[in-house]
Amino acid sequence: METKSIITDTHTHLYSEDFKEDRDEMMQRALAAGVTRFFIPAIDSVYTAAMYDLEQKYPDHVFLMTGVHPTHVKENYLDELQFVEAELKKRKFYAIGEIGIDMYWDKTHLKEQQLAFKKQIQLAKQYQLPIVIHCREAFDEVFAVLEEEKSEDLFGIFHCFSGTYEQALQALSYNMKLGIGGVVTFKNGKIDQFLDKIDLQHIVLETDAPYLAPVPFRGKRNESSYLVHVIDKLSQIYNVSADEIAQITTENSKAIFGI
Repeated sequence: METKSIITDTHTHLYSEDFKEDRDEMMQRALAAGVTRFFIPAIDSVYTAAMYDLEQKYPDHVFLMTGVHPTHVKENYLDELQFVEAELKKRKFYAIGEIGIDMYWDKTHLKEQQLAFKKQIQLAKQYQLPIVIHCREAFDEVFAVLEEEKSEDLFGIFHCFSGTYEQALQALSYNMKLGIGGVVTFKNGKIDQFLDKIDLQHIVLETDAPYLAPVPFRGKRNESSYLVHVIDKLSQIYNVSADEIAQITTENSKAIFGI
């Protein structure tokens, strides 16, 4: 596919150790493919230095978030939240993310995950920032927190959306856009069956690299240049050109992140 429009990857862990051997080459492949805007979710304080290095190297392309990933909400979660607050006072971020609830890996700290999610939503409102939600086997729990916190100033992205059509509508009702990546190309991904019922204005693109590579790279390391395969699939689903998908989803990302 060829697009003249800018392509935006709204969720990519470019600082991941998976890229340590060839990070610059991987970035060049993405830029060559037209992917020129990269939004970088946080995991916890351990990764902060690597994120800042990345931003320094690619200042025109890399935009950082801050936050505590739900699978990293442990006994020390209050210290991690304090770290996020301190960073927010120091510098600009483009979102609070990725935050949310994960019931797939470990249910031990569900209560702490709920508290951390709520607190970080409140921080996002305080700083007038979007949130980027991680939800794995936890739609009910995530929606319960969003229901409590819903307001005009709550908005953001439901990252790696993999729910049902009804859950998609519920996510949209909280001012969320749906982050669509490699899953849409999977045979058993299911979201491709109803996505055409969701207006394109509610969709943003993401890779979640190095995870969830699209077909034909499924099972391999994902990277931002592979976003073109997601665009191809969406082009088929919506029956519009790849260029239109790139253009609309980038405009949607600007509406969320302000740039």
